Amino acid sequence: MSEDPRSIELTRIAENHYRATAPNGASIEFGRGEGLMTPVELLLAAVAGCSSIDVDTVTSRRTEPTRFDVRASADKVVEDGANRLENVHLDFDLAFPDDEAGRRADTQIEKLVALSHDKYCTVSRTIEHPTPVDVRIHRD
Repeated sequence: MSEDPRSIELTRIAENHYRATAPNGASIEFGRGEGLMTPVELLLAAVAGCSSIDVDTVTSRRTEPTRFDVRASADKVVEDGANRLENVHLDFDLAFPDDEAGRRADTQIEKLVALSHDKYCTVSRTIEHPTPVDVRIHRD
């Protein structure tokens, strides 16, 4: 059993349009259609967001970044009729003020990105390791 279980509730809004709601009430709508991120895009956002939080939490203790952009990308492949992603890549584009605090924050970036990838980012660590997904169906 996990020490800190996580969950969301998913509700269908319309055909191919869904809302995921966290226990704290935060929600996001996604699906397939105009103005909606797809589930794969949400996965990439989750990988980028998880590592970004790790890096931002530490560097922001020193100073506010002047630029903090991250691009997540991956290749969709089909093997034996089954879809998956490979070559997931994060590209950090960061800048800090040209002062002592900014230079200290900048010197931490490589270490923080590596720590996030190797230890702290639950999302990227989960997709890098075989993780079974248990599916159950409930009917009235």
